[in-house]
Amino acid sequence: MPGQRTDRPDARTGATGANPVEQRLETQAPGTLGRRDFLTTVGLAAAGFLAGCSADQREEFFKRRFVELSPEQMTRRLDRLRRQYQAQYGAGVALSATAARPETAFGYALDLARCIGCRRCVYGCVKENNQSREPQVHWIDVLELRKDKGIDLHYANRYYDPTTVPEPGKFYMPVACLHCRNAPCVQVCPVGATYPDPDGIVIIDYDWCIGCRCCMAACPYGARSFNWGDPQIPADELNPNLHVLGNRPRPRGVVEKCTFCVQRVRDGRYPACVEVCPVGARKFGNLLDPEDEVSRVLRDKRVFVLKVELRTDPAFYYFYG
Repeated sequence: MPGQRTDRPDARTGATGANPVEQRLETQAPGTLGRRDFLTTVGLAAAGFLAGCSADQREEFFKRRFVELSPEQMTRRLDRLRRQYQAQYGAGVALSATAARPETAFGYALDLARCIGCRRCVYGCVKENNQSREPQVHWIDVLELRKDKGIDLHYANRYYDPTTVPEPGKFYMPVACLHCRNAPCVQVCPVGATYPDPDGIVIIDYDWCIGCRCCMAACPYGARSFNWGDPQIPADELNPNLHVLGNRPRPRGVVEKCTFCVQRVRDGRYPACVEVCPVGARKFGNLLDPEDEVSRVLRDKRVFVLKVELRTDPAFYYFYG
């Protein structure tokens, strides 16, 4: 009859005369939507949304890891972030993306015999790297240890507050990201947001980080921090010389850590903590250069690494000068 649908199989194809979408809908429970239909609906909605978006908005929607961006995409992202920070903190903000230096493997050495526990490194780092003031975020922890116990972290005190330092019978061990060559944080990151650059700096791509904190759980040194709230940095305290993978203000919901002051060392300068240390306890340089100061320390001094049994192969060494 006209208008009557038949579900008898076609003699040649074996298919029924029913519309395939109608068949799927007939077999679904009322009020549900099949996966294919759902994806089709979302895809059409996204296409309609993106049709009216700018290039910046489309790039944000299809966000890609920094190392995967084309030069044009990288330029657009830097321009967008620069405009954002200039609007938030005022004119004068510069944003760079300086790449890893060739034939360089950065390394750090710290003289425990000299460190006096003054924490100038902590606050020099905060000023240079634009950590949040409220809630307060630190990339360096200084541990107070007892000389009669040696390097036994069971007796470590990170909240010491004496009138003067160093205190009798105490010594001090600063800890930050050790930029491990066999980094547990890199191994567990489910999206590849944290990775080692060719110069040995372990990077976090803040635009790619999903805030799952797997890296924090995996790090045996407690060197990573999570932004639970929107970072608060007064405009007059912002360091305006920013690096997209380093000291630019981080958004809420991402992990951050020491970057060896990537914005400084890739321009041939020392990290801020090295410059601010009043007793010269910190040494930094290129491990591939045998005449570099840090290379001479590793060659001539008795050095050790923290938690060597974990075989993380850090680029941060301790020694007694």
